[in-house]
Amino acid sequence: MSEQTHPPITAEGVASTIDHTALKPETDEAAIRKLCAEARDYGFASVCLNPTWVALAADLLAGTPIKVCTVIGFPLGATLTSVKAYETAETIRAGAQEVDMVINIGWLKGGRHVDVEADIAAVVAAARRTAQESGLPPVLVKVIIETALLTDVEKRKACELVVAAGADFVKTSTGFSGGGATVDDVTLMREIVGRSMGVKAAGGIRTAADALAMLAAGATRLGASAGVQIMQSMAGSGGAPDKDAGGAY
Repeated sequence: MSEQTHPPITAEGVASTIDHTALKPETDEAAIRKLCAEARDYGFASVCLNPTWVALAADLLAGTPIKVCTVIGFPLGATLTSVKAYETAETIRAGAQEVDMVINIGWLKGGRHVDVEADIAAVVAAARRTAQESGLPPVLVKVIIETALLTDVEKRKACELVVAAGADFVKTSTGFSGGGATVDDVTLMREIVGRSMGVKAAGGIRTAADALAMLAAGATRLGASAGVQIMQSMAGSGGAPDKDAGGAY
């Protein structure tokens, strides 16, 4: 993996780190179309959505640099490993370019570290194999460890397992377990994984101040359903260009 670098702290730089997210169960087609339009308008890194919407998003974003990201074994992480691998392959065939998988949290907390690593590795292998078979660029695999449910010792072990399994990113949270990203967790995760792996902060990031704090702590990607709000917050502080002036941000 190449060394992870931070984007410039500008509106465009921050936008380029945001996975613009809609994962609530009530999300409908109109919401997905709006999500994709906002991603184009603001120049976000990706849209992150449930697997059933991947094909639509891939169609809506065709010809743009914005990636289609989906979630695997979401939000509990307790899906069978074989099902996670199958879901990974199917979503990539449907148009996903990045996948965010949830670890088996119960296995981690129960000390089943070999099984946790194998679970992650199966998704990584499915992503690599399917992309190669389909003649596609490599698909990023981000691994959600659900920090709100873990002790610091467990967070450290989870990060070590993500590295060992060959994934591309470690990610804080699903946003469905009562807690999101914290600066302390991002700092800890960056310390464990070093500079060659991505760190994604997700959950509770709603303003420019939140986003900048996570980036300063070591995050290289941000998961947020409030992407537009974050960019408007930057604009309000004088940090973003006027969209009508022709600059994407």
